[in-house]
Amino acid sequence: MATAIVVGVLIIIGYLSLRSGVKHFKGEGGCCGGGGDSVPKQKKKKVEALYTKIITIEGMHCDNCKNSVERNINEIEGASARVHLKKKQAVVEMDREIPDEALIEAVENAGFEVLKIER
Repeated sequence: MATAIVVGVLIIIGYLSLRSGVKHFKGEGGCCGGGGDSVPKQKKKKVEALYTKIITIEGMHCDNCKNSVERNINEIEGASARVHLKKKQAVVEMDREIPDEALIEAVENAGFEVLKIER
């Protein structure tokens, strides 16, 4: 009898863990300390777009990840980022030429990896 109860509890825990993991990798879970409606909206930063770069980023799963990348890139003087979570890309508009190294550093400081930068 006790074995059946332990097995039942383990099955329930396994199911809940699997369900949470699936949500996380679909970008639906609160993987970075928040979730859903608790994610603060980013203040949109506008610059006169003379240059545009598209950064492909690995590791983003949720709105908190997206906001972290946008916030770090937007801290660069003359840069404004819009991150597309499903495409795993950030479109960066710039009013001056900004070195790729500065953009890579901003993304890495947010905890993610840059796969490539396109002009």
